Amino acid sequence: MAMSPRRTRWLLAALVGAAVVAAFVLRDRWDLASVEAAIGSLGPWGPVAFVALFATGTVLFLPGSVFGLAGGALFGPLWGTVLNLAGGTLGAFLAFLVARHIAAGWVARRAGGRLRQVVEGVEAEGWRFVALVRLVPAVPFNLANYALGLTRIPAGQYLAATAICMLPGTAAFAWLGYAGRGALAGDDAAALRYGLFGLAGLAAIAFLPRLVRRLRAAPETRQAEVWLEPEALAAALADRGAPRPIVVDVRGRDEFEGPLGHIPGAMHLPVDALVADPARLAAFRGQELALVCRTDRRSVRGAAALRAAGFGQVMVLRGGMERWNTLGLATARGDGDEIPDASAGR
Repeated sequence: MAMSPRRTRWLLAALVGAAVVAAFVLRDRWDLASVEAAIGSLGPWGPVAFVALFATGTVLFLPGSVFGLAGGALFGPLWGTVLNLAGGTLGAFLAFLVARHIAAGWVARRAGGRLRQVVEGVEAEGWRFVALVRLVPAVPFNLANYALGLTRIPAGQYLAATAICMLPGTAAFAWLGYAGRGALAGDDAAALRYGLFGLAGLAAIAFLPRLVRRLRAAPETRQAEVWLEPEALAAALADRGAPRPIVVDVRGRDEFEGPLGHIPGAMHLPVDALVADPARLAAFRGQELALVCRTDRRSVRGAAALRAAGFGQVMVLRGGMERWNTLGLATARGDGDEIPDASAGR
């Protein structure tokens, strides 16, 4: 008798939960010496086993730093970096799939308040937020893998951003692991040299939060945002005696038609398409534009692109559709007008 999909998911979730509990109970036995001894005894199969062990440990919340150091100690700084990256990326992807298809409720409870920040960040910035999380680990690596699985980001974008942006950290740990191997062998000069390389890499990563904050804040400091309150927009749309602002919803199509609905009469243009080609709104250049998203982060990004393209009357709905719904203002569901691609007729 075939097992139902629901029972299969419950069984897999139970197996993953049991494995996590076992890993937690045995966590004191996972140290660098034990990992080195186990991998070193496998000969040519050592690299394959190391990648598999790293990936499994990532899924089971084992400390990635142990594997990162072991990779450098066992395989050197170059191959250690390659194998660390392969194991860490594979584990991150497996955890992502577990959260997306098996254990969404468990992940949501464990992530707590941080989950909302992750989901909002990914919905606002997509793969860029994943890259930021990998470069600036505000959320612990293992937990972030599961939390990102609850977002709507495509698996391919998640995988590419994870692999690319994990490279600096994996390289730094590989150098430190190789330096530790040199120190144990009595080669103090090599240990110092490679250790400095690794520490320099970690120092650069530690500096990234400040740099990223400055880069992310730069557009806001160059251009003061023009905010539009939901009540003011609702009143302007209801006033038939004055020109009505053009409402442009910059969310994805699934959100536009989703549970929050959209503002009646709003047109739809995803923020990535708007940023890539602001000329799609050229017909409305002389009118007031009100940009809307789920909160207001994507709207701010779209407004900056429009202003850079010469649009002068651009406003952002403060709080987006979440606040619009909280205030009980009118919403519409289903299809809306799609702004055509201006390049189609060129």
